[in-house]
Amino acid sequence: MEARKIGNLEVSALGLGCMGMSMSYGPSPDRAVMVALLRSAVEKGVTFFDTAEVYGPYHNETLLGEALAPFKGRVVIATKFGFNLDPAYVPAGAVAGTPSLDSRPEHIRQVAEASLQRLGVEAIDLFYQHRVDPNVPIEEVAGAVKDLIRAGKVKHFGLSEASPATIRRAHAVQPVTAVQNEYSLWTRTVETELLPTLEELGIGLVPYSPLGRGFLTGRMDASTTFAQGDFRNLLPRFTPEARTANQALIELLAKVGAGAGATPAQVALAWLLAQKPWIVPIPGTRKLERLEENLGAARLRLTAEDLAGIDRAAAAIPVQGARYPDNLEGLTGR
Repeated sequence: MEARKIGNLEVSALGLGCMGMSMSYGPSPDRAVMVALLRSAVEKGVTFFDTAEVYGPYHNETLLGEALAPFKGRVVIATKFGFNLDPAYVPAGAVAGTPSLDSRPEHIRQVAEASLQRLGVEAIDLFYQHRVDPNVPIEEVAGAVKDLIRAGKVKHFGLSEASPATIRRAHAVQPVTAVQNEYSLWTRTVETELLPTLEELGIGLVPYSPLGRGFLTGRMDASTTFAQGDFRNLLPRFTPEARTANQALIELLAKVGAGAGATPAQVALAWLLAQKPWIVPIPGTRKLERLEENLGAARLRLTAEDLAGIDRAAAAIPVQGARYPDNLEGLTGR
């Protein structure tokens, strides 16, 4: 697979988002199967893997630590800090029902040490702030990560779901390598302000949920049901009514794919890859056949006519439903 640069970090053009291997999409699959899947991803050219301490919690990092141990030096692992999983910790201004944010420098250092142990590495390749903490100035957060970089425990600094103003303030203290945000054909808010900011500053974008949490694969409709514990049961965009209204996007992707010999998922990913050379999507999956399908998108070259047609058609399809419930949407864009 071709390589891309996010900031000054070189990774495969498509990464692998690993959250779903441990949480959010119903019962977790067999660990040995996930270890095999992760190792297959490396063999197929993936060098960029995304995890976080809260995925599981903790289990996802240990899963990657085990699966990727034979490939040290060949892969890049991104993990995250920014939440406090101690139920006794209640930060100022906390809203009931939302996770407790905690980016105090001492907590960042604690998370880094624990993540190093779980991942079994000497340095964290890319350390994201998972969500911006309004109780801690971003300059202090960037300074704490800068200290970890100087100590050789972290290599690169990232932010997730941060506003352009916050990114600029952080970048002035410690250069930001990558920003992670949701971005896909049905979530395009990053295009107005965020993408120009990242381009100006030389920061890469890592889109999570590039397949709309599975919707853009074309394998679900209004009758699809989700397992107990599946995060999508809580999302306004996944109500049966919203799925019906949004089906026009799938029809668009299928139409383009039919002419290119590609699936809707491959068209959705190829469209993202065509937006900027410093964009590296991280689709997640639990299945080898879906991994192979997704990676096929890196070989799909949409023409300028294809891209213009997709944009024209997508502009005429108003996406129905918010991406998060209000309490979680409030944690983004700070």
